[in-house]
Amino acid sequence: MSKTNKLLTGIISATMITATGCSDESLPPVPEGTDCGDWEWESDEGVWECDDYDSSHYGHFYYGGKMFSSKSSLKTNSAYQSYKSSSSFKGGKSGFGSGSSGGFGG
Repeated sequence: MSKTNKLLTGIISATMITATGCSDESLPPVPEGTDCGDWEWESDEGVWECDDYDSSHYGHFYYGGKMFSSKSSLKTNSAYQSYKSSSSFKGGKSGFGSGSSGGFGG
């Protein structure tokens, strides 16, 4: 096997491992019924973030059936504060490959 083939095999293997890591079934379901067609998991905050450039909600965070226009507005929400301090908090999974996308194009 040539060096190029070995390199490509390694890259493909790493990509597959990363892609598998992105499909974390323990994450909450991707929000539906919103004006956002592409969601990305915001691992630090443990919520979904709208990643749809064409949406009026681009960059907004979603938690508890509500959209938040900024991290500060999310963090001041009492329901979110309870979630973040609970054992059901899904955040804190930072690092390369820890994100997840959903929706159209995700």
